[in-house]
Amino acid sequence: MTIGIVATLKVQDGKNAEFESVFRDLAAQVRANEKGNLAYQLTKSRSDPNTYKVLELYTDQAAVDHHGQTDYFRAAGPKMGPCLAARPEVEYLDGV
Repeated sequence: MTIGIVATLKVQDGKNAEFESVFRDLAAQVRANEKGNLAYQLTKSRSDPNTYKVLELYTDQAAVDHHGQTDYFRAAGPKMGPCLAARPEVEYLDGV
């Protein structure tokens, strides 16, 4: 069964470009190295330019677990952290 994840990230004023750069690097690594990842897309709110949502889709729980254990995912946290205005909100979804 596929697993979806929607992560909502609030970014501090003036940190958008830095955040997007870090995310682009992370997304490139995910797409190149995770065959269990079907989608990994950063989107930006039309009503609040400091709110982003990451739309993720994985083949199964093992692919989700693998993603969280990669060196590049773990390294992205400290790089993104100074850009964030709040803790990420993460929702897990089951494919139907």
